[in-house]
Amino acid sequence: SGRALAWPPAWRGRLVDKHSTGGVGDKVSLVLAPALAACGCKVPMISGRGLGHTGGTLDKLEAIPGFRVTLSPEEMLSALGRVGCCIVGQSEELAPADRVLYGLRDVTATVDSLPLITASILSKKAAEQLSALVLDVKFGRAALYPTQESARELAQSLVRPQADPQPALRHLLPILPTLPCPQVGVGERLGIRTSAVLSRMDEPLGRCVGNSLEVLEALECLDGRGPPDLRQLVTSLGGLLLWQCGLAGAAEQGRARLGQALDDGSALRPFEAMLGAQGVPPDTAHRLCAGDLPQRRRLLGQASVQEELLALQGGWVQRVEALPLAHVLHELGAGRVRAGDPINPRVGAEVLVTVGQRLNEGEPWLRVHHDGALAEEGRRALQAALSLAPGPVPSRAPDLVAETILPPGS
Repeated sequence: SGRALAWPPAWRGRLVDKHSTGGVGDKVSLVLAPALAACGCKVPMISGRGLGHTGGTLDKLEAIPGFRVTLSPEEMLSALGRVGCCIVGQSEELAPADRVLYGLRDVTATVDSLPLITASILSKKAAEQLSALVLDVKFGRAALYPTQESARELAQSLVRPQADPQPALRHLLPILPTLPCPQVGVGERLGIRTSAVLSRMDEPLGRCVGNSLEVLEALECLDGRGPPDLRQLVTSLGGLLLWQCGLAGAAEQGRARLGQALDDGSALRPFEAMLGAQGVPPDTAHRLCAGDLPQRRRLLGQASVQEELLALQGGWVQRVEALPLAHVLHELGAGRVRAGDPINPRVGAEVLVTVGQRLNEGEPWLRVHHDGALAEEGRRALQAALSLAPGPVPSRAPDLVAETILPPGS
């Protein structure tokens, strides 16, 4: 329904996007879009806002002074032509029927209906006129899907062939006899080469949670540094897209090319250009991208309080649970209960420890940024998020990407 975006014929085959089911600390889009642009893709990324405990890409970008998330189709065309990427919100013109169906799902107990979720995701991506799409379906204690099996079910509904509609029902929908049901996935039927990764979401992605802090961590990754788990997910998703659109001979080659774009600085340049194309004053965009951490912090602003939590006992770090961390930050103003609620971009937290690290009693393990008072109940919830073992534990957690799902014949 609604309007489909139109792009120059020369871009055909290189138009890509990704969709994530949402998590805690998920700043992948901020890194992935400019990195893909640096590798020759066109990325008209349509993203969302945070709701509940999950963060929203648009909220993170709006922590940057002047950033506009609303662009007309003509402005998107201009940005993609000059920069190679843009990150915007869904407009009223794109897939308006999806908003109607979403409201109906809410009152008909079909919010978790896989066919309707599939339609909701792909209707917007089809309106983007994409060539390739990768899905990041998260599972775990802080994800929409608690188990890998339930996440796989959604991923397969988007990527793998689905059963042919029952012949007995075809007479009810006259259009169905004209639609062949070849052995390709739903995305492929829409002309979109689609793949998916299943990624773990028990701990925060990266070390920072909260809008301004996540922008800083994304910039660190674009500098060729940053936390290994964030880099792994960015290069895994980007590698698949480069392979799907023919810019790499295999996904592994695509991963290496994405990594090189992060390491040599070529991914940072489209990010700076994207900021300028979406309303950030050029001087601000340059100082944010070229500055050191203290300069970047001053540009984005800081919370009035940075409070460190100390370990209540010694041990080896097993995990830091994402969900209680997100809930406490939500109460401090980092999230919203209803769409349209204001948020405080300066509220957030930095995890100061890694899995396998020896932590002594009284050492800091978390730094909380806030502008109010951290209640005792919130402090207890945060302390409960830290799991310590009495003896050494492996310093290397399981791979963040648990599984990759490709269309048949890949």
